[in-house]
Amino acid sequence: MGISRDHWHKRRKTGGKRKPIRKKRKHELGRPAANTKIGAKRVHTVRTRGGNAKYRALRLDHGNFSWGSECCTRKTRLIDVVYNASNNELVRTKTLVKNA
Repeated sequence: MGISRDHWHKRRKTGGKRKPIRKKRKHELGRPAANTKIGAKRVHTVRTRGGNAKYRALRLDHGNFSWGSECCTRKTRLIDVVYNASNNELVRTKTLVKNA
């Protein structure tokens, strides 16, 4: 298991190191980010806890967008990534993220 969502690998608030009390557990598992790009639709299914499913969008060419000032929502075609408030690297790599 590579990506971990536990807190045992972090330092204490005093700065000291924590002793490992056990091995990593399956429920502490994290997964790599999807890093969705623009292109023909490609969605992979990921099995999750309890046999449920999540869907990883690896490529998308359409999106559902809402304009609050216009009070309308439309399915629109994605052409390019031109701005992202959180990170300029997402613009450079043309990565799609929610709410940006």
